[in-house]
Amino acid sequence: MPEEAQSSSPYQRVLLKLSGESFCRSNGSGISMSEIESICTQIKGVVEKGIQLAIVCGGGNILRGGEFSQTNSIVAESTAHYMGMLATVINGLALQDALESFEVPTRLQSAIPMQNVAEPFIRRRCVRHLEKGRVVILAAGTGSPFVTTDTAAALRARELDADVVLKATRVDGVFSDDPEKNPHAVRYSDISYTEVLQQDLKVMDAQAIHHCKEHNIPIIVFNYGREGNIQRVISGERIGTRVLRSEDIQKD
Repeated sequence: MPEEAQSSSPYQRVLLKLSGESFCRSNGSGISMSEIESICTQIKGVVEKGIQLAIVCGGGNILRGGEFSQTNSIVAESTAHYMGMLATVINGLALQDALESFEVPTRLQSAIPMQNVAEPFIRRRCVRHLEKGRVVILAAGTGSPFVTTDTAAALRARELDADVVLKATRVDGVFSDDPEKNPHAVRYSDISYTEVLQQDLKVMDAQAIHHCKEHNIPIIVFNYGREGNIQRVISGERIGTRVLRSEDIQKD
């Protein structure tokens, strides 16, 4: 990695979690290529600085397995979760072609084997791609039902030795309440894993928080919709909310 990239960012390898809603317009569904292209512009800037980037895709813009199973008694819950995982592959394919139209080298890896459209997820192969400067898009969650893509992001961050998990959302960080429903909700600058769990804050699911806590992987929750925010957060600029160990917060 170039020295200038190392000096301009506190992170060498980053796991970016993109929710399904980032693939569509606000309050919409399906895929909006203009929304994806906006994200690609920021990702290109990150890659040009030499940052190793892996991206875990959500699929809620197409189908949320958990929600679908609750509203449809005919389809088994496990089947609904597999359907949700396949939705993330559709998003991954769209993101891959969009990034390559920006001349960003990519690889799409799927936790569910589908050799005609994606590589299987193999940790060593994934790491090698990252070392070669390719953006690796990780789809199909963990490959198992009853696990969210948030948890998949935390697990992949552990496997890949990522320096940080970036949770891209439509709001400016972690709040004491839903800021879209409560205008008086307070945004946290820093908060501990324990506080997130105790207050049941909807940052990521509890299992994902536990994984990051156990292995001391910081989480940064930020608004990807603000132009340049992905690049800013990776460069170390203080935006959004950092989720850390309580002792690390006290040191700042």
